[in-house]
Amino acid sequence: MDIRLNVMSEKPLNAETPAAHLQSWITANDAFFKRNQGEIMASPVALDRWRLFVRGMVKTEIELKFSDILAMPKIEAANTLECSGNGRSLLSEKASGNPWTIGGVGNAVWGGVRLSDILAGVGVMPEARHVGFEGLDKPLGSARIQFIRSIPLEKAMSSTLLVYEMNGEPLPLDHGFPLRALALGWTGANCVKWLKRITVSDQPVAGFFMDKVYRIFQKGEDPGAGEVVTGMPLKSIITSPADHDVLPVGTVTIRGAAYAGEARVVKVEASVDGGASWQAAEFIGPDEPYAWRRWEYRWRASHPGTYRILSRATDDEGRVQPPVADWNVLGYGNNGVREHSISIVIQG
Repeated sequence: MDIRLNVMSEKPLNAETPAAHLQSWITANDAFFKRNQGEIMASPVALDRWRLFVRGMVKTEIELKFSDILAMPKIEAANTLECSGNGRSLLSEKASGNPWTIGGVGNAVWGGVRLSDILAGVGVMPEARHVGFEGLDKPLGSARIQFIRSIPLEKAMSSTLLVYEMNGEPLPLDHGFPLRALALGWTGANCVKWLKRITVSDQPVAGFFMDKVYRIFQKGEDPGAGEVVTGMPLKSIITSPADHDVLPVGTVTIRGAAYAGEARVVKVEASVDGGASWQAAEFIGPDEPYAWRRWEYRWRASHPGTYRILSRATDDEGRVQPPVADWNVLGYGNNGVREHSISIVIQG
């Protein structure tokens, strides 16, 4: 276990990235958050034994070796990946699930193949509507429920990869070696790891991990009737200074990241007076589809005191990050503006 991560549970392994390791456009592999539902295998599967089965509503069912995957045209794409429950513990009302703060997110450059290339090769039947994914991980708990998820065929064909590289290195075991699905701009729940089977069907996968969780619902409502968690909401985070930092009078550089899933962040604003006024921040670093944008705001802190600093993002569809996110039972999609309290002092 990497000691830099904040571990919330060992079985299944769930751990978030401390803000100190969210300071660059690329999140290092060994600092990337870890979110699992099942038990990770003790050692990686041998590549010469691994197979990917493509089944269901296709004209030709196939079995692919890893060498077959490597022989396909390689695609590299930056993508910010976030746990559906990231920010859950920051909601004003308690929600069920792991107590993520801001560290259930990271940005990486992923290498792999287009899922659409594989599906085109097998011939998807006209009535097909969904693509399901199943991994090699073993279920935990007495019910032994396998983590199986599906996404709409449209998403599978337009912007989903099967990746075997992460930041130029083979996909780490904890992140799905040898192959994982990556629905670009969607939450990690839609990106099944350790892939072994893809099933094309006319209906979404049925089961616990599709019908009982990863749904937006309120108290007393049937989870299965709730909205399925798919894309990531518009969000900005402050990664420095840290909450409750004490800093000297002078220039304070406020930095962070902003992301919007399938949309593009076009503006970030910072406030040093608790939201009474807002100033435009400056973007720094790369601007790539599906990847977060780094930003900074240089503030001349000339007077000692306690200040409430905030950030908010706007995307290319005109949406503005809300002051407070809508609450739901499982605490998904918390993209509310988060306040940092910092103190400015005179040194000497």
